[in-house]
Amino acid sequence: MIAQLSGKLAVCDLTEVVVDVHGVGYAVTVPLSTLDKMPLLGEQVTLLIHTHVREDAIVLYGFASKEERALFRLLIEQVSGIGPRLALNVLSCMSVEGFCNAISGSDLKALAKINGIGKRTAERMVVELRDKVSAVAPAAAFGGAAAAAASQGGALSRDAQDAIAALSTLGFKHDIATKVIQKLCEEAGKQSLSSEALIRKALMVLNS
Repeated sequence: MIAQLSGKLAVCDLTEVVVDVHGVGYAVTVPLSTLDKMPLLGEQVTLLIHTHVREDAIVLYGFASKEERALFRLLIEQVSGIGPRLALNVLSCMSVEGFCNAISGSDLKALAKINGIGKRTAERMVVELRDKVSAVAPAAAFGGAAAAAASQGGALSRDAQDAIAALSTLGFKHDIATKVIQKLCEEAGKQSLSSEALIRKALMVLNS
């Protein structure tokens, strides 16, 4: 199983990156928490990998830190009903430290705000993870560079469309995501917001 990939960042989309390892491109699905820490295209990057084997495919999930990967594995292995997609959503909506604190403090309200996590699932997460999150060190951070800046001078509508597509991938209804992104664009006025910035702001609104 692939446990780590080191190479050049060839592609950096909103939910997936491609790492070029000696001419071989590996497609890796990543949460927003990891996407924020990606270097510029063409620069060296190292991702910790969880290899997920399905009957029809082998999917690679990448993380910027061992804490992110450890939490991802805890979620999919210890909590019934949570698969990789929902686990990625958790990491995209909350920091590792914030999630661990919510579990330890039985903060069901905070957990239930995560898209796809209802009250019952939040309760199940607390019961099944309360004694296990201590194994995840939440304070550590990845020393990678910040995410690549979005292209300057491009039409904001393209960034908005990319943001809407990413939110839909995370499980939000398309019409709701569209309304939120449109409102954020209107509030920004002439200020150009990258798709990553729009996604961050939208998640704050949608999870509030």
